[in-house]
Formats: sequence, C-alpha cells, structure tokens
Amino acid sequence: MLFEPLRIRNLTLPNRIIMSALDLAYCPDGQVNSRLINFYEQRARGGAGLIMIGGTAIHSQGVYGGFVSIHDDSFIKGHQELTQRVKQHGARIGLQLFHAGAYSLGFNQGYEVVAPSAVPSGLTRYTPRELTLEEIEQLVECYAQAAARGQKAGYDVIEFISSAGYLINQFLSPLTNRRNDQYGGSLENRMRFGLEVAAAIRRQVGADMVLSVRLSGSDFVPGSHTWREARIFARELQNASVDFINITGGWHQSRVPQIQAEVPRGNYVYLAQKIREQIDIPIAIGNRINDPALAEAILQRGQADLISVARGFLADDEWAVKARSGQADKIRKCIACMTCLDGVFLEKADLPGVTCAINAQAGMEETRQIKQPRQQYRVVIIGAGPAGLEAARVAALQGHEVVILEKENHLGGQWRLASIPPGKEEFYSLIDYYQEVLPALGVQLKTEVLADVDVVASENPDIILVATGAQPHTPPLPTEAGTQVMQAWQVLAGEPVKGENIVVVGGGATGCETAIYLAEQGTLSADSLRFMMLHQAEEIEVLQELLTHGSYRVTLLEMGKGLARDMVRGMRWTALKHLRTLGVEVHEETKVIAIGTKGVEIETAGQSTTIPADTVVFATGVASCNSLYQSLNESFPNVHLLGDALQPGKLIDAIHNSFEKTNDLLG
Repeated sequence: MLFEPLRIRNLTLPNRIIMSALDLAYCPDGQVNSRLINFYEQRARGGAGLIMIGGTAIHSQGVYGGFVSIHDDSFIKGHQELTQRVKQHGARIGLQLFHAGAYSLGFNQGYEVVAPSAVPSGLTRYTPRELTLEEIEQLVECYAQAAARGQKAGYDVIEFISSAGYLINQFLSPLTNRRNDQYGGSLENRMRFGLEVAAAIRRQVGADMVLSVRLSGSDFVPGSHTWREARIFARELQNASVDFINITGGWHQSRVPQIQAEVPRGNYVYLAQKIREQIDIPIAIGNRINDPALAEAILQRGQADLISVARGFLADDEWAVKARSGQADKIRKCIACMTCLDGVFLEKADLPGVTCAINAQAGMEETRQIKQPRQQYRVVIIGAGPAGLEAARVAALQGHEVVILEKENHLGGQWRLASIPPGKEEFYSLIDYYQEVLPALGVQLKTEVLADVDVVASENPDIILVATGAQPHTPPLPTEAGTQVMQAWQVLAGEPVKGENIVVVGGGATGCETAIYLAEQGTLSADSLRFMMLHQAEEIEVLQELLTHGSYRVTLLEMGKGLARDMVRGMRWTALKHLRTLGVEVHEETKVIAIGTKGVEIETAGQSTTIPADTVVFATGVASCNSLYQSLNESFPNVHLLGDALQPGKLIDAIHNSFEKTNDLLG
C-alpha cells in the first residue's frame, strides 16, 4: 500500500509517503534560497510523494532563526521556483503555515511576542503579551493571505500547524489560554481560532485546493490536551472542510520524549487510531517511523492512510526510492540522535542550520557533491569505525579500489558501544547500513587483521587512511592495591561489574549513559512488564518500583558544574531525567582525591568524604590512538588520519570530516 496512489479532493498523490515539514533554519531573511531548493529537490528525486515546506511564517515577526516566510508578496517568487523544481520530479508539494505564538524566539531580535494569554512560555520562559480581539482577527487574515500566496506560488496543499505547542495549540490548551472572551474558557471557544483559520483559508483558496492540518495527537503536557480533545478538534476541522489530518506527538516542552532514539518505532500510531475513529478523511501518522516495513504494516492494519517521514529523508534522501526498489536494507535510517535540532534551537550552534550526524550531504547539497577523481587509486583504510566506514563509502562512490583492515571480527568500532545504553539501540542501525552498502560498492572488508607496516605493504596501497579511533583516558589518581577499577567501555562491552555500590567518575555523555546502563541492570524488562500488566500480576506502584530499582546503587561524580554538557540538547534532558528516575546519586563540582578499597575519597566545597564503592568506573575522556599512523608515515607517502585518531569528537565530526577529507583527497 505504501506505493499506491491516493486521491484527496482533486489531487492525486503518487504514493502514501509524506515528507512532513521540517524547520531547517536555512533562510536567514525568510526568503527561499538555493540551499533550501536544492535540499528539497534532492528529496523529490528520492521519491517522496508529498513534500511539506515549513513551518512558513505568516507574519513579518516570524522571520527569525532561519524560518522560511511567505508573509508578503515579495516572497512568492522564491516559492514559485521551489515548487517548480520539486514538481518536475513527480512529487507533490505543500506549504505549512506557521506562527510560533509564545514559543517565538523573536524577542532575541527585538520582536514583540504575542499569544492567547500572558502565560510564561514553557519552552523559552519568556512571557508574551495577550492578543487583542482585533489582533486575532488580523492573524486569521494573515493565515488566509499567506495561503493565497502559497496557491499563487504553485503549492498543491496548504497546511497549518496545530502541533508542537505553537500558536493554535496555545489557543486550544487551558494551560496557555486563560481568556474570558469568545476565544477562551470552554473547549468550543478554545477551538474557535483554529477553526476560523481553516474557514478563512478555504474561503481564500477556493474549493479545489487541498487543505491539511498538522495536529498534536496528544500534547503530553500535564493539564493540557490528550487524544480525547484532539479527536474532537479533528472532527470539527473535517466539518470545516479540511481534507486530511497529519498526526504527530506532543509539544516541545513535553517531558515525554517524542522523536528521540529511546522512543520505540511507531510508538505514537495509537494516536492516529484514536482520532481516526471520529473522522472520515484520510489521516497521516509520523514520529519514529524510519523503516519502510513498519510503514507498510501501519497502512495494512488500517491504522493510517499516509505515513509521515521527516528525519528519515534527512538521513537518506533516497528513502522512498530504496524502499520501492527492494533496497530497504540499504537505507541509511535516522538513528534519532537529535543532532539536527541543535542547528535550530541553539543560538550559538556550531551547525549552520539543520544538518544530519550520519549524512554529511544533508543541507550541503550544493557544496558536498561526490567528486569525480582524476585517477583511480587503491585505498587502504585501517579501522572500521564510523570514520573509516564513511571514508570507504565515499572512496568507493568515486570509483576507487577500497579495502578496509579491521583488527576486530566485526565492523563499527566503538560505535557498537554507543548503541548499548538504554534507549540507544537504534544507533546500531548505522553499522547495519555500512555492512549492506559497502560490499555492494565493491569494498573489501577484512576483519581480524592486525595492521602493521608489513601487512599494509602487502596491500600495495596508493593512499592510506588511518582511522584507528581513540582509547580511554585514565587520570593519574592515587589508587590502593586491590580496588576494582574499570573503564566505561569495559562496562558497556558487557564485562562483569562486581559489588553493589558502583561509582562512575566523569559526568559527560559517556559517564551519564554508563550510569544509566548500570542503574537499569536488574530492573523489569519491557517483555516482563507487558506480561505482568496483561495478567495484572502486581499493583502499578510495585511495577513502577521494579522498573526503576535495579541491582546496583550507582553514584555519578562530575568535577564541573552540569552533567552531559557534551551531549546534544535533545538527548541531554532525557539523560538527566533517566538519572533522576533511576535514583542515581549525583555529585557535581566534586573532585576525586583518591581511590581505595573502602571507596572513593572526594572533595566538595572544601569538604572531604568517602563514598562507598565496590567498583569504580572511569568515564574521563579519550585520547587519540594514532601510534600506527606514526609508523606508517615513516614508511609510505600519502598517509592520512581520520576521525578520533586525528582528534576525538562526536559522531557528526567523524562522519562529516571523513566525508570532506576523503572527497577532497581522492577527488
């Protein structure tokens, strides 16, 4: 069913795959530019049936943070070029209309922030000004005029966003709407603004234009709406001549993860089912659907009519083409690492708008094309971690003869350990991807090979790329004989951990995730929880305790202030939440003085104490492992370092730098 056409009003979609709107932060002045066009044209080539653009600002004060806009006629020309470029590849294209309301970050640029009520934003903590009745009327007209411009620009679908906690959500929710006029109070009144927007757009664009709404299936914010209210609103939207509903999860301020790796694939499909019971128009569902087999199953079960895939197309622009051609195993699946969001929400992000940790070309379609080489080389790559694997992929696409030498009996390097902590299992799919595509590209994978000068010489290399990774760093601390000391990598690799009291030293990403991993040991598994709940074997309070109290008492020590400061924002808050939920004892601004058989001696605010410890686990950083490079560099020309062997960093550093260096070096 995934590749069956679907007719909605007078529009036929070529398949059931929607690339839902994704705020990319590529447009500093709000104007459509070549970067945005090239990004979406590539996704149109990749087989998406409908591509939604946005959120697109309907008001001049929505032009901030790189959001694209259509708030006046000067923006139409850029949108016309975008729609033409996308449509020429057979895709349909829609425009998502957007107003952030209280979520606006425009105050950073001197803009006034307005909302239904003067309630501090749960996302920005900024207090907006309450809209007047006249301003509400003007905003409704802004939506309608923006829709008219979208129609003139050639869009096939007009959508407005009532999800993620933006303006229409703020009118709907009793948490953010404290008005005592016709727009506040009862649900009927709180729905009024969104329904007026729908009606005004329909009047403006006429009977033929397809109209959709991106709807929060549940806000996942205590005291706000659930699917019960969402399906009432969906029914009224249908009555207001909306043609389909595109369901997503909760607000940005929700403390329930929505798109992170820990969210099970397809977790929020039930929201579509609940809302579908009240409406007759097509319904789309998204959030953590990165596998075509799952998408097909959802359609076959009748849970939805369309599948929304956003970050799946960010990670692999050919997601739909590969799925249709029987190459789903070669899709570079989104690993839900949340790196993309750092490019939107961090004011001083290193990333230039949205990029993807595992796809170095995403958002860089103009500047990072695979180069055609002047001559062919035999390329020997040492190390099969992410940097080495990406280098092999790029070199093979350029047509070079490529061989990888890996000392272990498997691919992935230390990235295998990154997939071990709870909620990170999705990360392993990146290794699966390389295991599928590299042999198909002709790359020779030689495992259990301990590379040295002689071994490398036997491969007759023209160019040698050394991606030997990093190794754990242990600080020089007084350590009493007989103490049980381990590295975080050993713990994550499954080596036994002795005793009940475990102290983890180092509160960065690795330390936090290792502490979470240890704290979850011995807790109730998902399968056991399902069994116990189905059979009502225990009270819910007992099950909650079994879920959060494991075999170890874990303490986490951090020398600085703040934990997981090296973690992307979208993952950090969930890690901190897990530490609290699992009862991990945390000590920040704490210095380790010595390690003994009775425990870890620490100093906090000038006071010394000893924390009992049966095992001490170090997560205190890594150092490049590049001694082999030094030997090879003395014996061969053209030897180059990649990834952590060059400089320890994050996954995005390994993938992106490896792509660029390999592409430039061999192109």
